[in-house]
Amino acid sequence: MSLYTTQDEKKKAAAEAALKHLPRGGILGVGTGSTVNFLIDLLPQLQLEAAVASSTATAERLQKLGIEVIDMNHVGGLDAYVDGADEIDRHMHMIKGGGAALTREKIVASIAKKFVCIVDDSKWVGQLGREFPLPVEVIPMARSAVARKLVALGGDPVYREGVVTDNGNVILDVFNLNILDALEIEKTINNIPGVVTNGIFALNKADIAIVATDNGIEERIAE
Repeated sequence: MSLYTTQDEKKKAAAEAALKHLPRGGILGVGTGSTVNFLIDLLPQLQLEAAVASSTATAERLQKLGIEVIDMNHVGGLDAYVDGADEIDRHMHMIKGGGAALTREKIVASIAKKFVCIVDDSKWVGQLGREFPLPVEVIPMARSAVARKLVALGGDPVYREGVVTDNGNVILDVFNLNILDALEIEKTINNIPGVVTNGIFALNKADIAIVATDNGIEERIAE
């Protein structure tokens, strides 16, 4: 029998368990998504100096709690970045971008000493991309050209209609891409002209995953 009756209970449990891995005081990088929203509600406990947000939605939620949000250009680095994932594997490689905030998430993660990923066990997978499509943020004029390149790589890109990122770009969700070497595919797609970035987080992988399972919280690191 599961300790939790809903997915939201799992997400909240993962958020609570992550607190001990985050610095008290100082400046924290904060991601975007439903699991992170549970964490944000707990952040006043850490008495942060400020936060760097990966999206407008996260910034607004932080500010409502009285947490100062500062521009990343004003900090040299972060002790930690905390975020969820759409998928994560045993190497701590992730797919992110279901909320269309992948570019800013990747930028903020890149200056953090530690990446703490909080998920429920539905996000833990054997291979990335089999269930969840890979989001790719694309400059609008290049949408069709990038889509053709992604088809050549073996994927089936679908334009995410009605979605504009905080950066003013569009999202292509790539289905059926065989992601055997996440590092290599991340680099290959990022090198396509017109791509801002893609949702594979292998170069900026998680350092620890806080995973809420039916039996409780598990802390996992890369194998």
